[in-house]
Amino acid sequence: MFKAKSIMEHLKQMNPYIAFGFILFFAGMVIGGTNPVFHAFLNNQLVGLSGISDVAKNSDNPTLTLSVIIFLNNAIKSVFVMYLGAFFGIVPLLFIVVNGMVIGYLLQNIAAQEGAAFMASVVLKGILPHGIIEIPAIIIACAYGMKFGTLGFRGLGSLLFSRSKLPVIGKDYESFVARTVPMIVLLPLAMLVASIIESTLSVWLLSL
Repeated sequence: MFKAKSIMEHLKQMNPYIAFGFILFFAGMVIGGTNPVFHAFLNNQLVGLSGISDVAKNSDNPTLTLSVIIFLNNAIKSVFVMYLGAFFGIVPLLFIVVNGMVIGYLLQNIAAQEGAAFMASVVLKGILPHGIIEIPAIIIACAYGMKFGTLGFRGLGSLLFSRSKLPVIGKDYESFVARTVPMIVLLPLAMLVASIIESTLSVWLLSL
């Protein structure tokens, strides 16, 4: 189950869901950066993020506190969003789009206030160093959640129209649940690395 080859083979099988996750994420960025209808909602999201930063700044060890807060927030959400996908994939779909919208809205605000050059600097220094790990990890978690959703729809369809297929779908569900077990370890580990980079390297680069 935890063999690298087995995990990589299953990730290849998940490629359509992962690719769709990236599409949703970037679509969310475009929507967040261009559609004013969602600005009030996105402002509230940014206020919540700034609150996390304030808690860290007021602690005895801001760097460590920020790392722990970011790690716990992302690790818990990544695992929950994966399994909440069992409810027809709704939660991971919303989660990935909203994350993209927040980033798109943030970058649009920075570009409007400071210019495109400064926005590009924020991307390179403040987002890319940890985002190159964190964003794919979030998308993979959501991809597994969306796969859970498709299994849920298959199960519901069989329950309503073809109950003879339920044992097969049950086995598929059981097999997929087993495949998510390594993700419970790997995704939080990726989030841990990303949180350390975000609270140290990204902060340092932005201060230059």
